[in-house]
Amino acid sequence: MTMVVSMCRSFRDRALDRCFHCFPCLADPARRSSLCLKVALVTLHLLYVGILFLFYSDLIEKTKKEPWYTALYLLLFFATLVQYFITSGSSPGYVLDAMRALNDTNLAYKKSSVASKQPASSKNGSLVISVEGSQSGRNFQGSNTTSWSKLVMDMYPPGTSIRTCTCSYCNVEQPPRAKHCHDCDRCVLQFDHHCVWLGTCIGQGNHCKFWWYICEETALCLWTGILYITYLKANISRAWWKDAIMILLLIALSISIIFLLLLLIFHSYLVLTNQTTYELVRRRRIPYLRNLKKSRGHTLA
Repeated sequence: MTMVVSMCRSFRDRALDRCFHCFPCLADPARRSSLCLKVALVTLHLLYVGILFLFYSDLIEKTKKEPWYTALYLLLFFATLVQYFITSGSSPGYVLDAMRALNDTNLAYKKSSVASKQPASSKNGSLVISVEGSQSGRNFQGSNTTSWSKLVMDMYPPGTSIRTCTCSYCNVEQPPRAKHCHDCDRCVLQFDHHCVWLGTCIGQGNHCKFWWYICEETALCLWTGILYITYLKANISRAWWKDAIMILLLIALSISIIFLLLLLIFHSYLVLTNQTTYELVRRRRIPYLRNLKKSRGHTLA
């Protein structure tokens, strides 16, 4: 019996090794979990829409007479899924990437200044962070680190020590509103939260995309719920097993709609007041917010 168990384990380990070799993304438990959640979410969307078109024969007839109605619904359906994958694949804006972008900009400016034989002049501007990847902050402690340190320290009140704004995990200076995410193991600019369903952080680089996704998802769920209720009103006594399936799905959909509506309202409030979820929840533990008056707490720079 022990020999059979050991053989089964050996066969399972070899099968998993081959699977991980063919699909490297499955070797990482975090990425494997994120991939499973994405597959589950897409499957749920297809299940709700598939059962609707399978059971609701009147909708098929309505599609023949008014094809624009179904076309708009399917367009919203596909747009929601596309927005989901765009948001999940986007960068939230990492501190290391901002540091790299600033250092590259300074290096390019110095080269152009030397080439043109003109004196260098400092110029403030905005950084667009779109670089993906994870590297240790210790790789960036080179000659251009002082420019990043000066930029970060200028954002803090006078007298702030460098140790106060240095991340103990990445060993890099964090600008205000940045935070280290333990799930991504990187510091995120304007950190909001780590979304499990998306498998990524929500921050400066993708908060807008996240808002549009939950807006589209809420609209899709509301429209789907209306179609389910319309079906039950017209076909409540034809087939009990179909009604039971539709009612169970409608109950789960109603819970999702309530959650999505609250989430949409909450993040709309955060956008209008220029806050993040982390700042709102941990206000008293954040050094640069601790001494602010309550009346000024909703207008962060």
